[in-house]
Amino acid sequence: MIAELRKNRYLVLRRISQVGIMLLFIAGNLLGWKVLTGNLSSSRVMNLVPLTDPFAVLQVFASRHLVSAEALAGAALVLLFFGVLAGRAFCSWVCPLNLVTDLAGWLRKKTGLEQDGGQPGISRNARYWAIGVSFLVSLVTGIAAFEWISPISMLHRGLIFGMGMGWALVLAVFLFDLLLVKQGFCGHLCPLGGFYSLATRFSLVRVNHCKEKCTLCMKCLEICPERQVLPMVGSLSSSVSSGECTNCGRCIEVCMSDAMKFGIRSYSRDQDPKIA
Repeated sequence: MIAELRKNRYLVLRRISQVGIMLLFIAGNLLGWKVLTGNLSSSRVMNLVPLTDPFAVLQVFASRHLVSAEALAGAALVLLFFGVLAGRAFCSWVCPLNLVTDLAGWLRKKTGLEQDGGQPGISRNARYWAIGVSFLVSLVTGIAAFEWISPISMLHRGLIFGMGMGWALVLAVFLFDLLLVKQGFCGHLCPLGGFYSLATRFSLVRVNHCKEKCTLCMKCLEICPERQVLPMVGSLSSSVSSGECTNCGRCIEVCMSDAMKFGIRSYSRDQDPKIA
């Protein structure tokens, strides 16, 4: 039991974080608790500290609407936390849709769909095009475009206030990831994930790789949802440099030689990140 928990320690912690944040939102909106109120686009901690989705704020700017000083302050706080410290951790530690897409990925593996070679090819750069489309549509329509169709927002609001027709879009994302493209939405299409990939390019907390400990088992590459961020595996001791890493920790869990660890990033590709 202890060995199994250690093997999945970051997965367990991520689920506690995701479900815990969701429960706090539910309690704040339905029971009057003041720990966390609002939604993932705009919220307050202890009814004092504002938190705002910076991507949503940029869409509002693109739609030619004014943004309150409180919303700007909340967006700055979120950007500072993820951009300077935590990296793209929102996607794996906060986003409720990650539970849906991870379930689809798990079922793909269990049912053998992962081995099917006929899935359509979608570039991971499509998410960056989706950012541009979100801004363009916001400019043309005068509304924050992605916020209106975001399955993340629909799932979050639906769990608090009732799903309505939002379940159809969430189901579509699940089936897309299950039947068509592995990690299709989060890894290829989600503009919010693309935004955090860009905004956290130079964040401090990273997965560090130690070449001397690596046995070239490649389990880290097999399990990583963004395997393109691990080009250094087996080649050199270095930190993950790409902002596309979600800091989910799965590569660390499967590495039996302790060649992967969380730590402060090394900015030199040839510098040993001092994995303890």
